[in-house]
Amino acid sequence: MAHLIRTDDFTTEEIESILADAKRFSDGRFERVLQDKIIITLFFENSTRTRSSFEIAAKRLGAEMVHLDVAKSSTKKGETLVDTAMNLDAMGPHAIIVRHQNAGVPKILSNHTKASIVNAGDGAHAHPSQALLDLYTLKEHFGDLKGKKIAIVGDIKNSRVANSNIELLTRFGMEVILVAPPHFLPKTKLRTTHFLTEIVDEVDAIMSLRTQTERHSSQSYASLKDYASDFCITEELIGDRDIILLHPGPVHRNIDITDGLLNDKRCKVLEQVSNGVNIRMAILKKLIAS
Repeated sequence: MAHLIRTDDFTTEEIESILADAKRFSDGRFERVLQDKIIITLFFENSTRTRSSFEIAAKRLGAEMVHLDVAKSSTKKGETLVDTAMNLDAMGPHAIIVRHQNAGVPKILSNHTKASIVNAGDGAHAHPSQALLDLYTLKEHFGDLKGKKIAIVGDIKNSRVANSNIELLTRFGMEVILVAPPHFLPKTKLRTTHFLTEIVDEVDAIMSLRTQTERHSSQSYASLKDYASDFCITEELIGDRDIILLHPGPVHRNIDITDGLLNDKRCKVLEQVSNGVNIRMAILKKLIAS
């Protein structure tokens, strides 16, 4: 059974075919290739957006959805994660979409299930469907990405979105530049800087990450205002440059990106959300229908 745990679980050819399917789905069509299939969402970490996006995607493909409220479930009664997954798998679902605050959980579960496991985000490890929808959004705007440059800005060290995007976007020929305060930068071979002004004249796109207050036991940056004064994407910074803006959402307004830029036509945030449903349709179709 095929799983999607990380972006490199799919070959470049498989990704091209997912992008082509997503393009077909972008007219809003329903294509009931997953009729009589059952998909479970197992979210140990809250996410209204990602869960809704997967549910709408599954319903447009004709699948039946079962959502488990894990907060009230057996994992609270001492059952292990693997027990939970094996018991759910014994009920015969075709896919289980998993989000967990700890890196590696979807991978472990995939070793114990016949159902396809789809990673909807695990700790600071990976968020493959987000990176695929970001890739799709960038390709829709630029066409070929070879030689294009993107700055990823923010708490890169703790970001599963950054990890998945770095793998995928570099594979499709983009140069990725990481912009962050020193304690938010991972060890990397990629180019890095602590100053947005250093790279703003050369990049084609900027991906701002969400300031992740919940993933830090101590507030590493004295205050969000301090962080914003250095790393918020502002009108002054962008000016009239031909740069597109991405963000995985939810956006901390005026901390990640200013109100003004969120309303700017160069901002692709809502387009990313629309593209997300189509990409997730294409992922579910590939894993379950084929």
